[in-house]
Amino acid sequence: MNKINIITNNPKVCQKYNENYKVTFIEGTYMDVLAITRDFIHKGHELLTHPLSGSIKPNETPYKSILISDQPHTMKMHSLMIIEDSIHTAKKFMEMKKMPKWTESILEDFSEIDYRLLESGIESTKI
Repeated sequence: MNKINIITNNPKVCQKYNENYKVTFIEGTYMDVLAITRDFIHKGHELLTHPLSGSIKPNETPYKSILISDQPHTMKMHSLMIIEDSIHTAKKFMEMKKMPKWTESILEDFSEIDYRLLESGIESTKI
């Protein structure tokens, strides 16, 4: 097993990567993924991809996948600051405008975009 943990609410990501990576699948929202990622960071995991990667706003897509280190060490303040800022930013966007009720086809597109962003993140970590 590789030395990363994927935190995601995207079923496509879970299905694709659960055999080769540690996947924490969240049956919840974008904000739930951010909150659980923060919990992992408090335990000493490090962010490997930015929680707000991509150009899709948090109030536009229901899916989010984040890479963190597999094993906890000492808490990294840099990772904590990034996740806290990301949570604040996501809340701000969601307060400005609620997420539309997307069609199944559009939801599949958002799932694919999140999957591709994560795939790129995995390739760039070279772990």
